[in-house]
Amino acid sequence: MRKIDLLSASAVALLAMLPSTAFGQTTSADPAPAQPAPAQQAPGSTGFSPAAQEAGWGSDIVVTAQRQAQTLQDVPIAVSAFSAETLQAQQIDNASDLQLTLPNVTFSKGNFTGSSFTIRGIGDLCVGISCDAATAVHINGTPLFATRIFETEYFDLERVEVLRGPQGTLFGRSATSGVVNFITAKPRTDKFSASGDAEYGNYDSIRLKGMINVPLGDTAAVRLAGFYLKRDGYTENIYNDTRIDGRDMYAIRGSFRWEPSVDTTLDLMGYYFREKDDRLRIQKQQCQRDPTGTLGCLNGRLDFQRSNTNASFTGTLGSREFLGITFGAFRAAGIDASLLGLNSLYGPDAYAGYLDSPDVRKVASAVNPTYFTDELQIQGRLEHNFGPIRAQLTGFYHETSVDSSQDYTLGVGNSQGIIPGLTALSAFAASPTLAPYFRPIANALIPNGVGSSLCTSEAVANGLGSYGGFKRCADTPLAFDRSTQKTKAWSAEAIISSDFDGMFNFLLGGIYVQNKLTNGDYYVNAFPIDYVAGVLGSLQSLAQAGAGVPPSFSATPFFLNATPEFKLKSYGIFGETYFDFTDQLKLTLGLRYNNDNKSLRARSTLASFLTPYTQTGSAFDSPYYGTYDADPVTPGIQPFQRRNRTFDEFTGRAVLDYQFTPNNLVYASYSRGYKSGGFNPAVQVPGLTIPDAFEPEIVNAFEIGSKNTFGNGQLTLNVTGFYYQYKNLQLSRIVARSSINDNIDANIWGVEAEAIIRPARDWAINLGASYLKTSVQEEGLFINQRDPSGGDRNSVIIKDIGGAFNCVVRGPTAAAAEAFVSAANNVINTTAGLTAANGLRGPSPYPVDANVGAPSGAFSLCNTLQTLAGPTSPLNPGNLIQVVDGVGVSIKGNSLPQAPIAKFSAGIQKTFEFSNGMNLVPRFDLTYTGESYGNIFNGRVNRIQGYEQANAQIQLNGMDDRWYVRGFIQNIFDNNATTGLYLTDQSSGLFTNIFTLEPRRYGIGAGFRF
Repeated sequence: MRKIDLLSASAVALLAMLPSTAFGQTTSADPAPAQPAPAQQAPGSTGFSPAAQEAGWGSDIVVTAQRQAQTLQDVPIAVSAFSAETLQAQQIDNASDLQLTLPNVTFSKGNFTGSSFTIRGIGDLCVGISCDAATAVHINGTPLFATRIFETEYFDLERVEVLRGPQGTLFGRSATSGVVNFITAKPRTDKFSASGDAEYGNYDSIRLKGMINVPLGDTAAVRLAGFYLKRDGYTENIYNDTRIDGRDMYAIRGSFRWEPSVDTTLDLMGYYFREKDDRLRIQKQQCQRDPTGTLGCLNGRLDFQRSNTNASFTGTLGSREFLGITFGAFRAAGIDASLLGLNSLYGPDAYAGYLDSPDVRKVASAVNPTYFTDELQIQGRLEHNFGPIRAQLTGFYHETSVDSSQDYTLGVGNSQGIIPGLTALSAFAASPTLAPYFRPIANALIPNGVGSSLCTSEAVANGLGSYGGFKRCADTPLAFDRSTQKTKAWSAEAIISSDFDGMFNFLLGGIYVQNKLTNGDYYVNAFPIDYVAGVLGSLQSLAQAGAGVPPSFSATPFFLNATPEFKLKSYGIFGETYFDFTDQLKLTLGLRYNNDNKSLRARSTLASFLTPYTQTGSAFDSPYYGTYDADPVTPGIQPFQRRNRTFDEFTGRAVLDYQFTPNNLVYASYSRGYKSGGFNPAVQVPGLTIPDAFEPEIVNAFEIGSKNTFGNGQLTLNVTGFYYQYKNLQLSRIVARSSINDNIDANIWGVEAEAIIRPARDWAINLGASYLKTSVQEEGLFINQRDPSGGDRNSVIIKDIGGAFNCVVRGPTAAAAEAFVSAANNVINTTAGLTAANGLRGPSPYPVDANVGAPSGAFSLCNTLQTLAGPTSPLNPGNLIQVVDGVGVSIKGNSLPQAPIAKFSAGIQKTFEFSNGMNLVPRFDLTYTGESYGNIFNGRVNRIQGYEQANAQIQLNGMDDRWYVRGFIQNIFDNNATTGLYLTDQSSGLFTNIFTLEPRRYGIGAGFRF
């Protein structure tokens, strides 16, 4: 029996156990359902006894989704709310857990140090420092920037609100997909209270949570809460038989409340979070290996195979063929540069014959992952009622930092193939005439000679790396990346709202935000990059020795995408009016003006300019740094890419709601959402044209919904239907080792439903379901990196050996295109004094299951091919051959990434009450997330299969809820399903990083409260 069938059968069996009492009726044996209390009346609760169930599962949970306190069922928007009790009962400890029970909501980690919380098909598809989040994250209504809250654990929360759909008026800086608002528990002035929770589970996991609330007289109170989590890694590193991807983190929150009068409240909050462990950002890599090496990975499917490293930047520029062609002039002086190659383009690569484990929890990593992050939040809020006018002033200060590093390929290849190149390097280093150029390379990378340890640059901002002594050495070539970022932000927001007795009320507010990001750097370090940077630099400086150029390496000896500074200054002015035409009919009209000014200073380097081996301080102090253009889009040579631009837009909403009974509400709304534009990074490939900025995205959203409570609270049923028109949706792709964002148009529609069933006081059932359809409406053509030929059977895919990107040769027939490439490569070989035996060869056929349009691929030089395909070239009679960057294909009608077509969740719990006042509560939860795609080009290779997750828990509560013990299990069937994909670029070999569910966890816990 399939897992989902088993789960369905279990759910049916549990439902069959329900009392037969019809909704809305009770017998003398069934107590009438108690009216649930507002969520904030039970802050800090850690159990889920009957009293807690009533507070957590009723329809009267109070939310602030419209910046004013309202019961959930009175809010005419699609919002889900979780009280402290429901968070604990459903084992919602973090963002990955939170998304499981929400319709049309998914969550996945990102490739760098971020994540994507996707609502109704819209998530963080834009990648880059200047991108705004599609899903706005708030703490007590205040927007957060670069927050780590999606990595931390939830503790001492009053509730969590998830607003689905564009929030174009009231929240933060506007949000196109929705808002996640975390409401912290506030100090209470009426009594002393405390709670604690301890948990032990598999992976030697220890989790502690605690809270203490102390009144300070009748008008003030303080509250202190925190958590600590430490566990072993989920993943086995088979390279050194260790476990990685563990957690070691803690957070503490202190709150102060002063209520000098019934009309005035002052709240202060300080929060600090810190994590330092071996967390993995990326779980595993997949690839359908390309035997030709011209793509690296093929387009047919995702296997547990390794990319052909001959397709990578180091595989091409470090090859014998490239060095032999580029520096063929040295042969006249008796120097054969091809001997220095670490590989041949046509020989076995580092992963030839490598067998990767199909188990996503097993990786081979020669580099131990490191992960450090911390976050500081300070918030102050003053509220005062001036009769019917309520005023609120909020100030917020926010700091975050993150520094993460891990193995770039999660695999350890065979290093025997590089021995001939290293041996030649040692010989060149021993030559009296060549030693000044090659001895520095040998000293830096193989200080103890061939066959000993190999050294790789550290990821250091000075750009010197191993050639400045900043290196790490190991028995195998290392490859790792590093992602760093620091942010400081502050905001001030003022809101006034009315509570008149008449038909008309209003809300008016404004917010100002400043955010500054520094050290937003991403590195890729690898031994072959160090080697290539040294060899290329030495050969180039040797060729220019007559011009006085000293022995130099080519800096930086690693990929560095650096953003020393990014600034945001933003303000918004917003307001809403509320017209209560009758006690039942209400109209809401909202308008907002958004203004965002962004400025950026950045550069991206990889073996980009000569730096003398004697250089100290920084590679960017090199006398030859002035030859490097950090911004090819701007005329002249620029040391940095500099951008400054203001984006502004009007947004708003209109909502008409009708309360046709006290328990039944219908509404219809229109809202306009906005997310500001940003800047694309400068590319490293000269002549490649990309937009220097991407435009703001706009969504026009239409929604109808109904909120209903039946049977005196025994059934709550909310249903929503929506239709979105997206203009300029921001979507990322990798071009020339940089993340480029495009704008496309798309339509989205769907339906969703949530229900809570309380057939009796001792039963609680929650259900959720959604259907989603997304469709790209863009008419333009886009190049699919996995198949740059665009399905053209009369073409040849070329791997440029000087830049590791792909171009395409098109002809009247495949044979004509292949014949041209063979002839052109022969010209290149002849010019360099080579033959096909030691130079470039003709095209090689792709496997029949490659799912690539072109039947073959070849190594060559794209610029040279364009020249040889010119109208006067004898190799192109009739001008029938074209050399293009790629063949664009239509993506119209494709589904958006991370947008599952269907989702379902269900949870059921039963309370068994004992005569001594104790009770036992078992609970079972099931979620199914349907199929989606990890890439806008869709297709089998980008498909993410649907998956299910099941959790269970049983808890014994003591008398008066003073203590409890529980046992739990999460992901019962140990499902390792993929939740997201990230496709690397052509210079990395087009492998795919995958992100997965966490494995099965189980354990026991106990807690108290008083």
